[in-house]
Amino acid sequence: MRLNWKTTNLIYLLLFVFVFGCSNPSNRQSEESQKAESSAPGPVIMAYYVPERDYKPQEIPVEKLTHIIYSFTHVIEGEMKFRNPEEAGPKLKALVRQKERNPHLKVMIACGGWGADGFSDMALTEASRAKFIESAAAFIEAYQLDGMDMDWEYPGISGAGTMAREEDTQNFTALMKGLRKMLDEFDTPKLLTFASAGWKRYYDHIELNEVMKYADYTNVMTYDQVSGVSEFTGHHTPLGEVRSEDIAGTPFHDYLDSLYRIGANKDPHPRSAEKIVDFLINEGVDPNQIVIGSAFYGRVWKGVPPENNGLYQLSGGIHIGWMAYHQIRDRYEPDSSFQRYWDEQAQAPYMYNAADSLMVSYDDTVSVRAKTNYTQEKGLGGIMFWELGNDTKEEGSLLDAIYKVAQE
Repeated sequence: MRLNWKTTNLIYLLLFVFVFGCSNPSNRQSEESQKAESSAPGPVIMAYYVPERDYKPQEIPVEKLTHIIYSFTHVIEGEMKFRNPEEAGPKLKALVRQKERNPHLKVMIACGGWGADGFSDMALTEASRAKFIESAAAFIEAYQLDGMDMDWEYPGISGAGTMAREEDTQNFTALMKGLRKMLDEFDTPKLLTFASAGWKRYYDHIELNEVMKYADYTNVMTYDQVSGVSEFTGHHTPLGEVRSEDIAGTPFHDYLDSLYRIGANKDPHPRSAEKIVDFLINEGVDPNQIVIGSAFYGRVWKGVPPENNGLYQLSGGIHIGWMAYHQIRDRYEPDSSFQRYWDEQAQAPYMYNAADSLMVSYDDTVSVRAKTNYTQEKGLGGIMFWELGNDTKEEGSLLDAIYKVAQE
């Protein structure tokens, strides 16, 4: 039989469709997803989210987010589970349904958090890691999630009395490698991130560049840089680098210097987002994999003397706790007793109430805009925050400020 040119072309077309249509669909889908991810405009906007008491998933501003990380699952009997699946499970499913409002949104699950134990035991052996990884795969499949965030605080360092071993360093790498392999076996691309500390000692206890081979992002917790156990006031979530000599003559300087001289702290300088980002890049981390943190809450000290408007001072020994940004917005910002100050070097705000001797360190709309601009100028992956439920529901929220910069 003789074929004319139209018939020949039709056969070639059918062969082309057959050959390429039978290629690995997951590989093709992964390549398309990666291309879409890399071409997405602006930085990632990644929210950690703890369901609020009045949980209304339909009111979560998912249109302004690229990622949302439901918090938390825990390591329970060596597996990744909710402590209260009957309550948390339906809430997570309702959150996943919000992708109807933003099809590009990635919904993830976080495992761990401050004071969460079980990680060192879970990661200890190949068998124990495999058990956890299998449970994580089943969890992601059951809830149709886009990935997971490992929030182990911290490998090799006890946080809030959690178990820590020297072997955690290598075991964390092996765990991340196993999780990456598991996630890559899904038909659709899955993300793997981990929460990392905003201070250098943490990185002595992980194999940073090995772990980054398996992670899409490291979410650097650039908050609590002055924590709730500190009697000294300071910026708890600063962007700009401040050096020891910049705060000379303050009680906070003398405190940091004393820790440095006795070897309790290898660094005499205050912590900041810029400082830890430069450290990570110098260590070889791809800037695109670094996501810095913003705090949607503040820290408040009482009994603070008026010198330097309460900044870098010794308090009365009373850290009265953290406060959600919406509470700061409602109670403190309109109160004429509180004076807001801006530290140009730290690129951070703070408040001081001389009448009640209160000092407040926090993020506001100005500082989160500065952080978002910084991620773009530095070529970082983006910005994340703890946590979305602490934001105001009113116009001009912290998320609004981040989103507007990201869209510019």
